Amino acid sequence: MAIPITVLDCDLLLYGRGHRTLDRFKLDDVSDEYLMSMYGFPRQFIYYLVELLGANLSRPTQRSRAISPETQILAALGFYTSGSFQTRMGDAIGISQASMSRCVANVTEALVERASQFIRFPADEASIQALKDEFYGLAGMPGVMGVVDCIHVAIKAPNAEDLSYVNRKGLHSLNCLMVCDIRGALMTVETNWPGSLQDCAVLQQSSLSSQFEAGMHKDSWLLGDSSFFLRTWLMTPLHIPETPAEYRYNMAHSATHSVIEKTFRTLCSRFRCLDGSKGALQYSPEKSSHIILACCVLHNISLEHGMDVWSSPMTGPMEQPPEEEYENMESLDLEADRIRQELMLTHFS
Repeated sequence: MAIPITVLDCDLLLYGRGHRTLDRFKLDDVSDEYLMSMYGFPRQFIYYLVELLGANLSRPTQRSRAISPETQILAALGFYTSGSFQTRMGDAIGISQASMSRCVANVTEALVERASQFIRFPADEASIQALKDEFYGLAGMPGVMGVVDCIHVAIKAPNAEDLSYVNRKGLHSLNCLMVCDIRGALMTVETNWPGSLQDCAVLQQSSLSSQFEAGMHKDSWLLGDSSFFLRTWLMTPLHIPETPAEYRYNMAHSATHSVIEKTFRTLCSRFRCLDGSKGALQYSPEKSSHIILACCVLHNISLEHGMDVWSSPMTGPMEQPPEEEYENMESLDLEADRIRQELMLTHFS
């Protein structure tokens, strides 16, 4: 005898049939302070996201009632900034925890689709030169168009057999490669690399490396720490400086590279789903990668809207695996070593 199975709609059980969309929560009914404390962003920023993502979030659905774009965005922001699917978050906007999860997925994919719109290197020479001038004004390091580093974000174990995501601290993570400008705006983000890969291997396999190796950004370079190999387009610090010029070069390099370290702390302070304080992201590597990228898109959008990314209280990201240094292999790239020596001679002697 067949047993009928009924699929229950959580929101339908809670609120019954009536309207086509769930619009019980109204932005105009709450204060700016409430929005900042619950969702991490001001009212006008949320309205902008509704306008930007509304078409994606209003796609036809087979469910009896669609959740409004506004509600979906609030649910996703609540998760990104708190790091958990708290019952009170869903209660505040009138949806179930299951619907919270669907909202996060929908908004994440909508933001990922727009990543190339908000995360990119400048294309025109004037903007590139402006980048170099800003970095030079910070600590006197010439020719810099960005600083690069990797950050690990904890994820749940994909499965017991897959060790590719286990980093050097024995934790499962994604190793994310990022480049930022002097304001902390992200110009490259690659979030799909397994945590077992060391930083230098991530960079070597990245599309970022392919761009610079192909000469797309001539007469410019990035700054990276000692976990990367010295390249003609990537300046790293000297392991053991000996001359005054080498010491001055290392000091300028450290002061300039600190911009991305500060950016990482800010990113994880604003988007607590990334910092590991509420545990690892409970998603597959692919979905976790998309969530990280979505947070990076929001980070850049907030900068475009004049929000002070440095104003968030600083709390560190998840404890990062120890760096490995590769200074003994730098001499393999003789041209890169020549460029760095000339840089020190010309600007730091």
